Amino acid sequence: MQDILSYITPWVMDHGLSIIVIIVAIFIAQVSLDVVITRVIQKLVVADKFSSRESERKREETLSRILIVTMRVVLWIVGVLMVLQEVGIEVGPMIAAAGIIGLAFGFGGQYLIKDLISGLFIILENQYRIGDAVCLGDTCGTVEDITMRMTTLRDLDGIVHHVPHGEITLVSNKSKQFSRVNLDIGVAYNADLEKVIGVINDVGAELAKDEEWGKDILEAPHFLRVEDFGDSAVVLKILGDTKPSRQFAVMGELRKRIKIAFDKAGIEIPFPQRVVYHVQEKE
Repeated sequence: MQDILSYITPWVMDHGLSIIVIIVAIFIAQVSLDVVITRVIQKLVVADKFSSRESERKREETLSRILIVTMRVVLWIVGVLMVLQEVGIEVGPMIAAAGIIGLAFGFGGQYLIKDLISGLFIILENQYRIGDAVCLGDTCGTVEDITMRMTTLRDLDGIVHHVPHGEITLVSNKSKQFSRVNLDIGVAYNADLEKVIGVINDVGAELAKDEEWGKDILEAPHFLRVEDFGDSAVVLKILGDTKPSRQFAVMGELRKRIKIAFDKAGIEIPFPQRVVYHVQEKE
């Protein structure tokens, strides 16, 4: 027993204390990094006048979670290697083997790595956030969730689309900073255009002043130009700015009010017509 204690005691006093110090240092570093990363992200991510504090908070949490988990993994890998070194296990061969295994996983999981790297840049560059209306290539919808690997969209039909970040080549954000009312309306060729323009601008101004709808409108919808001479109508372009993602609801209300105003003013919204001539052959 004396021989065992005489052998263990020096090892514990030397290597055992070192192992305890390593573990305690890892915990302290982990807590410190969590605080530092959270505060740095809060300083770097600043809400602008177009985005809500809630959306920025979600972005902060996403970035903080990614960085904190990554740093924890790195810390514990380093800590385990240091403990193994203290125990007397050579870590050099283990590092070499880990490199070979990592290389094999790299070839097999290249698509996963591509998804993760693309997802990191999407979050860092703030290309879109939860709640934004976006098109990822040909797939459009509202962003319901963003992870490091993929984005989840829900379209107007209620269909949920899971899009891997590595497959995204084009991002079209319909609700970044502000959205736009872009509406084409046709009127009859015999309509008084000055009168039509006045009615459209009046309806847009009234909508912007409305107690319910005004809070969603940044610039009142107004006549911009004559867009086209169609087969049966003169097409007019109407533009206006709204808060992010509110353009669709505002356009729906604008169409309704313009139709009512046109009916009251006697302005015709024509529909395609076809005239068929029947010619009788003489006997």
